[in-house]
Amino acid sequence: MEYRRLPHGGENERFSVLGLGMGGIGKTPPEEIERIISRAIDNGINFFDLCAAGSVYEPFGRAIAGRREQVFIQVHFGAVYDEQGEYGWCRDFDTIKRTFLWELEKLGTDYVDFGFLHCVDEDEDLDKLTEIGVVDYLKQLKAWGVVHHIGFSSHTPSVANRILDLGIADMMMFSINPAYDYEMGDEYGIGSVGERAELFARCDREGVGISVMKPFFAGQLLTAEASPFGTPLSHYQCLQYAIDRPGVLTAVPGVQTMEHLEALLGFSSSSDEERDYSVIASFPGTIARGRCVYCNHCQPCPVGIDIGIVNKYYDLAKAGDDIAANHYTKLSVAADACIACGHCESRCPFSVKGEARMKEIAEYFAQRGK
Repeated sequence: MEYRRLPHGGENERFSVLGLGMGGIGKTPPEEIERIISRAIDNGINFFDLCAAGSVYEPFGRAIAGRREQVFIQVHFGAVYDEQGEYGWCRDFDTIKRTFLWELEKLGTDYVDFGFLHCVDEDEDLDKLTEIGVVDYLKQLKAWGVVHHIGFSSHTPSVANRILDLGIADMMMFSINPAYDYEMGDEYGIGSVGERAELFARCDREGVGISVMKPFFAGQLLTAEASPFGTPLSHYQCLQYAIDRPGVLTAVPGVQTMEHLEALLGFSSSSDEERDYSVIASFPGTIARGRCVYCNHCQPCPVGIDIGIVNKYYDLAKAGDDIAANHYTKLSVAADACIACGHCESRCPFSVKGEARMKEIAEYFAQRGK
């Protein structure tokens, strides 16, 4: 399992790139929920999103008893539950506070790793959460150590940027998949290709981690009948696509059964071929022609350039990410090693001009280093 460190976190705050979302597991028997969580932890998954039905919290708490320090959980301030435990959302401060205290009790813990402003999709959502005191409450909980980090979930780049402007967030939960990123999704796929890419780059630049929801587009990308592209992708292709986006630390697909979990666990040991999502270049409407998406389908480079990561560091550095620029300088083989053999161009499904790109990148960092 690959682990990625939270930029604004401690050395031990490293998250498995494959996490789990609990949103769809509420109808699963409690004993099965407990077994699923235990098996996930046993297999290296340590990041869990707890926007879930009320019935999930107690078995989840039993599963992490005695191993609380091994897992990271995010809970949502604004997600609430009725008497039957059904999920809903509200903007009433007392209800939100009462729900959080109930969650701590059921989970058997005295802290959460992330306290999220829940589903901030409209400007009015942020205005209301601020007005009723939830934002200040989260700040207070962080000062007390009850919430270790503040984050938020959203589907809307413009609203997400407003929250980032506040300077309080260490984590953002956002919907990322090819359908949304290439404007072939539903009403939750908000923002143009450029707007979404710039948001992810900003998070990377400012050290705000991203946890990915909806990596399979609610399962629609997994079948030819439902996919907006008419061609299916696999679980592993979707997951790799998500974690290759700038700023992403973990993807949190949902599971309902042990079989669903087992289908995901093979991701960490899957081959490059099984994860290769470059087929999206052949999908109509992806509008990605000439743009490197870091899929590394161009590999292997004869001189050992990691072409995907070189392109990513360059794109981020141009967007103002000094950390990415510094990472580039640490590469053992950089863009200036390119021998213009044409191998990458012959393999690139997105028609990226690799030779010209390597020359451009080498010149950029040479000038930057002066």
